[in-house]
Amino acid sequence: MKSVNRRDFLKLSGSTVIGLTLGGVALRAQAQEQLSADDPTAKALNYTPSSTVEGSKCANCMYVQGADSEQYRPCNIFPNKLVNADGWCSAWVKKPG
Repeated sequence: MKSVNRRDFLKLSGSTVIGLTLGGVALRAQAQEQLSADDPTAKALNYTPSSTVEGSKCANCMYVQGADSEQYRPCNIFPNKLVNADGWCSAWVKKPG
């Protein structure tokens, strides 16, 4: 087995860290589409883009991510989809706090 000197090790380590960082940024920037009520998972969870349940909407659900100012946000229940902040589904759980 070939031994690796310190200089080569540091070069390899540095390029690996940079690659992982840029790869993570690229994955987060991946285009996401808005969740349709016709989506099979949305149908199974009774998703609606406009909540009819008083005090319950995607904006105050613990599974929704993103900034409060965004109308469409990522949701852990629907991977790679954006839900309407005013929407609701049967997986809704009040955000703690």
